[in-house]
Amino acid sequence: MQTDVRDRELVARIARRDSAALRALYMTHSVRVYRFVLRLARNETLAEDVVSETFLKVWQKAASYGGQARVSTWLLSIARNEAISVLRKKTEAPLDDDAGFEQEDESDTQDVLTAKKDKGVVMRKCIDKLSDAHREIIDLVYYQDCSVAEIAKMLDIPENTVKTRMFHARKQLSEHFRRAGIDRGWP
Repeated sequence: MQTDVRDRELVARIARRDSAALRALYMTHSVRVYRFVLRLARNETLAEDVVSETFLKVWQKAASYGGQARVSTWLLSIARNEAISVLRKKTEAPLDDDAGFEQEDESDTQDVLTAKKDKGVVMRKCIDKLSDAHREIIDLVYYQDCSVAEIAKMLDIPENTVKTRMFHARKQLSEHFRRAGIDRGWP
């Protein structure tokens, strides 16, 4: 929660046109926003553009941030809306199947890193088999650590719809994992 207090202070400073605060917020959240958009758009260049547009919108609209959601959720919501807008305009955007993987944990051995990478590739392919709505829910819950309430607000759907989509997404994902021979733990 300390992070959100700091983020809220940064947004308040941005609303007063403090460019150093915008840089600090960007440094804190740009990678997370980029990865989120990359999983949505599957295009590195488009994701980079959306991140830039997202923080431009933060600069323009910081004064309208009401504090109803965490700053990180607000940023992801702006990024999602921007990505959807850009994707509607660019339906010919190519897919990048290898993009969006998490950074490797340097404390792991090479064997564990290889196993994680192999499993990660298979898991990503399983996640990609989900519908757009289910894949988005999985991303927001597991990769962005958003709560049901935050997701409902971000997607403008009832909380029960979020829960239902999550239930079905987990069920489908479990079946895809089982078919791919993935257990629940790392080797």
